[in-house]
Amino acid sequence: MPTALWKLPARLVRGLTLALVAFAWLAFVALGLGPRTGLYQTVTVLTGSMAPNIPEGSIVVITPLQPRQVRVGDVLTYSIPVEDQRVVTHRVVEVLEGDEHPVVRTQGDANDGPDPWVARMEEGPLWKVRAVLPKGGHAIHTLRQPLARRICVLVLPLVVCAMWLREIWFPHPRRALA
Repeated sequence: MPTALWKLPARLVRGLTLALVAFAWLAFVALGLGPRTGLYQTVTVLTGSMAPNIPEGSIVVITPLQPRQVRVGDVLTYSIPVEDQRVVTHRVVEVLEGDEHPVVRTQGDANDGPDPWVARMEEGPLWKVRAVLPKGGHAIHTLRQPLARRICVLVLPLVVCAMWLREIWFPHPRRALA
């Protein structure tokens, strides 16, 4: 029975490592490869204008939307029609003209009033928010820091390789099957 005690931490470490690798692959596919299909995009929300529904630092999953399908209440990600044409994620509060290129008024949920512009949805893709991952953008921002990047790219693979080599060179004694 004492041998089972030293195997438990090794099993736990192996299980956690496997879970971490599986999570990393899923995140890579969902955030890195999935948006390349054009079926959806991921965007980090940089301000709190849509709080509390979409807090600052959230990741939103957006899908393409035909302009004629825009309805009041939809949360859209689009380029604003003024100044630097930055991209915002705001809720449609009024559809002023509805056709192939609707004219809408939007507002951030946390803002006191509507945006000071109206937007005609005619240029560029129009995207509708489908899912929100609160605080996910903070994790991406942290992973983009130089130290975190070095750890993820250099240290973690070396640790995983060392664990695999340890398993190859120093296998654990197996219990005899009864």
